Amino acid sequence: MLAWGPSAVGSMQSFSEHRLGSVTASLWRSDAVKLLLDIAPESVDLIVTSPPYFIGKSYDTSQRILDFLGEIRRVIPPMIRCLKLGGSLCWQVGNHVDKGEVTPLDVLVVGAMDSRAGMVLRNRIIWTFGHGMHASKRFSGRHETILWYTKGSGYYFDLDGVRVPQSYPGKRHYKGPNRGDWSGHPLGKNPGDVWDVGDVWEIPNVKANHIEKTAHPCQFPSALVQRLIRALSPKGGLVLDPYVGSGTSGIAALLEGRRFIGGDVEEQYLRIARDRFRSLERGRLRVRPDVPVHAPTGREGVTITPPHFRFVKGARDG
Repeated sequence: MLAWGPSAVGSMQSFSEHRLGSVTASLWRSDAVKLLLDIAPESVDLIVTSPPYFIGKSYDTSQRILDFLGEIRRVIPPMIRCLKLGGSLCWQVGNHVDKGEVTPLDVLVVGAMDSRAGMVLRNRIIWTFGHGMHASKRFSGRHETILWYTKGSGYYFDLDGVRVPQSYPGKRHYKGPNRGDWSGHPLGKNPGDVWDVGDVWEIPNVKANHIEKTAHPCQFPSALVQRLIRALSPKGGLVLDPYVGSGTSGIAALLEGRRFIGGDVEEQYLRIARDRFRSLERGRLRVRPDVPVHAPTGREGVTITPPHFRFVKGARDG
């Protein structure tokens, strides 16, 4: 039975194995449930994943809401089986849009998880990004969600690992027994569940010009997963992604000093993940650091309003 990635498990053979410092990662070509059932019970500290949904790609056969629900319900029991007591499960999902009607998929996941005894929803994190498909008959979608569940009431959470700078570090308590004392924390503030404004995490999505972009159609950024890994798993802990795709979750795990197991049914994406791991091992992989999104100064050429824009606006307003 798979503990953290030997070369073979029964009839299963690992696709590739990797090491960065003292931590290892293994990739497996496997259906999600088969992989999960080959992993030792209560051995995983954190599962972070984004199951495929309605994107019309070769590895995604979901055509209806019921297909997506069926896949989620299929993997939930073996996922919970793998998690340690006190471990965390993070689902990253977006919206399904059909003929202009939006279905938020996190609502469906919450419904599927609702009857799972011992699994507690701790946060619904909003991940926002500035670029994506432009809509003409509704507001353009610019966010996806992460549902963070824990197994049991006691769980691992390292807030200090993900604190962000305070806007007013010199602020003091203005009333009560601590009046006049510093009110902030020396390491920074709790980032909340919308980054920078309470609970939105603003991290660029992986589009054409992103330095992490691969051929995978639905790739999330390493910085997003690194935050979750730092906060929700201990150093040297085991992270699992049964829908590993291009390997971003594994890259993030190794960068943060955690062990990793990842599986996927598509060999073409496992090859992409393997090549990225090899680049990481050689010190050549480019990863965008978790830094604030660039704010235009107004001096860049692309920020200057074209003359015909002003004409069209004037005609509309006139």
